[in-house]
Amino acid sequence: MSFLVSAARWLGATVLFLIVALCLAITIIPPFLDRIYYQGPESRHFDGAHFFNPDGEITFSAPPGSNRRGFIARWILGQDDRPEWPDAVAVHPSRPDPFAAPRGMRATWVGHATVLVQAAGINILTDPIWSDYASPLPPIGPKRVAQPGIKFEDLPKIDLIVVSHNHYDHMDIPTLRKLWARDRPKIVTSLGNDSILKANGIPATALDWGQSVSGAELAGLGREPVIECEDYRHCPDYRVHVTRNHHWGSRWGTDRNRALWSSFVIETRAGAIFFAGDTGAGDLQWANDAARIGPIRLAIIPIGAFRFWPGQMQSDSHIGPHQAVEVFRRLRASTAIPIHWGTFRLSYEKWDTPPRMLDLILQCQGIARTHFAPLRFGQQIMVPAYAPVIAGAKRCDEKAIAALE
Repeated sequence: MSFLVSAARWLGATVLFLIVALCLAITIIPPFLDRIYYQGPESRHFDGAHFFNPDGEITFSAPPGSNRRGFIARWILGQDDRPEWPDAVAVHPSRPDPFAAPRGMRATWVGHATVLVQAAGINILTDPIWSDYASPLPPIGPKRVAQPGIKFEDLPKIDLIVVSHNHYDHMDIPTLRKLWARDRPKIVTSLGNDSILKANGIPATALDWGQSVSGAELAGLGREPVIECEDYRHCPDYRVHVTRNHHWGSRWGTDRNRALWSSFVIETRAGAIFFAGDTGAGDLQWANDAARIGPIRLAIIPIGAFRFWPGQMQSDSHIGPHQAVEVFRRLRASTAIPIHWGTFRLSYEKWDTPPRMLDLILQCQGIARTHFAPLRFGQQIMVPAYAPVIAGAKRCDEKAIAALE
């Protein structure tokens, strides 16, 4: 009997200890994980502590007939009846040349939001990630199903990197560390993200929406870009504009929106490049604003991770093919690369739903499929010179679009 009493007391004390520990964790951990990445004056998208979208905040709604908490739990546990994805897909990596000609522009889709753009002798990477997991705690989290379209060791020397925001599938610290150690590239991001990078030994320049910086300024050569130099491969002749999009930022959940998110327009002697970063539609005025910096020779636009229940065509934080084509139209761009699909499983749609849906929507708009390329990991394209897109005959099958999983 005394043994049972002792065991009961021990069990009660253990339970009490766990309850107290849990209460303390709930109280202590969230503030501990919170971070102040940026301090500055209030603005139309910063309230003095957190950034926000001036065209409406991001909301995470649950599927019809479900509640948000239950939906999130089922999604984490993989019990939300998502269409199957392959464990791996075939990738044939390419080996890019060291640089592009003075007026040439070449682009290679590495995977997810990572694109190598070689323009007028400048090698540019967008949101580089070569890691196998987009997660703070691998092997927990989204796992890469498509290996990078360029092996890291085959990358040419990188001159410029743009980082759109601080989510793990876009700000991959292991990759950025390797790139910094190897090439010492210039890194441009939006406000607050430089704090995260610098804490990891990676220098970066952070700007607000509407601000820009030239390659000459980044190289410490003065405010104006270098117009002429003897070797164009070493000319810092470009300008990076940090532009608005519609998203959010966080590394741990409790640091939500402590750093800004953005898109970019990069002006080079070969033409302007638009990189949407990770974005929902919002008011879409941000695409019109970027177009004013153009003309946009190459637009890098996300098309995936837009569906979180059957039939959904967009979410607040991610655009799908419908909105991607509208962004392309508003940008008045000449060529686009569709990204943010098929690399990490982040949502509900089938692995190849985004490109199949894109094909149908381009037909609806009368836009030739050749304006959106490539669609293979590692595929390299020579970006044509800028020319306005002329719409052709429109063939629309709304039922086929709605039927895609």
